[in-house]
Amino acid sequence: MKLFWITCLGIFSVAAAANNLPQLIPKMKPSVVAIALYNPTGSPRLKLIGSGFVVAPGNQIVTNHHVVSKLPDESKNERYVVLSGHGQDPVVHPILSRKNDPMHDLAVLKIAATLPAMKLADKEYTPEGTALAFTGYPITGVLGLYPATHQATLSAVTPIAIPQDNSKALNPKTLRQLQQPFMVYQLDGTAYPGNSGSALYRQEDGVVVAVINMVLVKGSREAVLSDPSGIAYAIPVVHLHQLLAQP
Repeated sequence: MKLFWITCLGIFSVAAAANNLPQLIPKMKPSVVAIALYNPTGSPRLKLIGSGFVVAPGNQIVTNHHVVSKLPDESKNERYVVLSGHGQDPVVHPILSRKNDPMHDLAVLKIAATLPAMKLADKEYTPEGTALAFTGYPITGVLGLYPATHQATLSAVTPIAIPQDNSKALNPKTLRQLQQPFMVYQLDGTAYPGNSGSALYRQEDGVVVAVINMVLVKGSREAVLSDPSGIAYAIPVVHLHQLLAQP
C-alpha cells in the first residue's frame, strides 16, 4: 500500500507540472533570445544559428560555445548579434563582450540592454525523472523567430564522453573528454540544431537546470530533421555558475 501511494504521488507530480506549463511558457518567452550572424551586405542580413536565454542582471546571454565558435568573415563585416522579441521585427543587440568555456560548451554574451532574466537552479544536480521543458528556435533557418517549447524528462545523469566503436571516431576533443569526463543530462525530448543554447527548465517553476547542447544523431546529420532520435543532452548549470563567476 505504501509503494502504491508513492507511485501515485509521482504520477500526480508529473501531471501537475505538465498542467502548469501553459501558464509558465508566456513567462519564459521574454527571456528567450536568438543568436544570429549579421552580414550588412548579405541576403538575408540576419542568419539565425542558435538559441540563448537571459540571466541576471539582465544583460547577460547564455548560449553554447559551438554556436559562436566559428570566426565571422571580417571581409564582409560579419558579426554575431543577439535578437530579442519574436516574429518579423526583432531587436538587434550588438555583443559587447563574451566569456567562453569550450570544454563545457558554454558561452556568456554581454549586451547593452537589460532584458527579463531567468532564474538559475543551485549547483546541485537535478534528480532523474524530473519533468522539464526547453524553449528555443528549432530549425532556425526554416521556422524563423518563433520560439517553440518541447517537454522532456531527465532520463539519466551520464558522462558526456560516450565510448566510440572504433579508433577512427576519436579526435583531440573526444580524447580530452575521455580523460576528463563530466556529467551531463540525458533527456527523452526531441531537440534540433537550432535548439542549441536553449534553457532547460523545471516545469513546476521555470527554474533553469541546464543548457541544451546536442542531440543524438541516428545515421547522418540529415536524419536529425527527417528521423530524430528523441534523445538530447544538456549541460548542468553547475558549469554555468562557474563561468558566470569568472571576471
